[in-house]
Amino acid sequence: MNVVIRVSEKTREKMIKYYANKKRDKVIPYVVFQAQDEDTVITMYESGKIMFQGSSADVDATMWKEIDGQSASDNNQSKDLDKYYHCSSIGSDEVGTGDYFGPIVVTSCYVNKENIPYLESLGIKDSKKLDDNKILKIAPEIIKKIPYKSIILTNSEYNDKYNDSYNINKIKAIMHNKVLFQMVGSINEKYDYIIVDEFAREQRYYDYIKESPNIQRGITFMTKAEDKNLAVACASVISRYIFIKEFDKLSDSIHIPLPKGAGSNVDTIGTEVVEKYGKEKLHDIAKLNFKNTERILRTCIF
Repeated sequence: MNVVIRVSEKTREKMIKYYANKKRDKVIPYVVFQAQDEDTVITMYESGKIMFQGSSADVDATMWKEIDGQSASDNNQSKDLDKYYHCSSIGSDEVGTGDYFGPIVVTSCYVNKENIPYLESLGIKDSKKLDDNKILKIAPEIIKKIPYKSIILTNSEYNDKYNDSYNINKIKAIMHNKVLFQMVGSINEKYDYIIVDEFAREQRYYDYIKESPNIQRGITFMTKAEDKNLAVACASVISRYIFIKEFDKLSDSIHIPLPKGAGSNVDTIGTEVVEKYGKEKLHDIAKLNFKNTERILRTCIF
């Protein structure tokens, strides 16, 4: 699938920063950058056009159109967004898919609308603006009050599963489905919506999980869901909290402070890990399909 959009200069600058650590090395004439974000290839042209290619191209393009303000111009949409915010809901979100080191964590939360003022007082409404220190402080408070279910996929498990037919979006879909099914089955309270931060179109999502023994249906998919629904926002915060804790354990286990993300600093530390423990160690602490692996092994002498 190919999707082409145009956005403002301000949004283009945001995109350049967002995809900085995901850029491809090759230089293409008349192209500002080309990056790969999971299954989507993003190409920004000097002409102002941005092309998204891949199975989730429409999802990524829609996200940037919304950031640019192209989809929030009428009152009907504002009403729709409000109903997803001021409600009792179950939501899920994941962390770690863009980090070379560390696990993937998916969490589902149930938020009763009576808890909305409390969560707002903690700053959950703006969860994307929370840094790790803030998350380490408020996540334990959320966990005391908000029911949740989490799954941790270790690097070893990820590397054993990942292949051409078992890509990152399928892995995420299976994990989301599992925590949502667990969450729905564990509560006796009513909810208005089940909401997932959209990373694949609905049909593709259900295609990914068709072989799962238990399938949770009735899901509302939306981009930037953590900004629109507090159950998803709480799931994002708790996932990040668990990820930070697991990440620190991983660093402690090899006595090397591991960096987050997938930038050049990750390559430097990855090389140090290989030189100290051998390339096999990456299987236990990193996502081997990332381009970082190729760059790390290229610089090592065996």
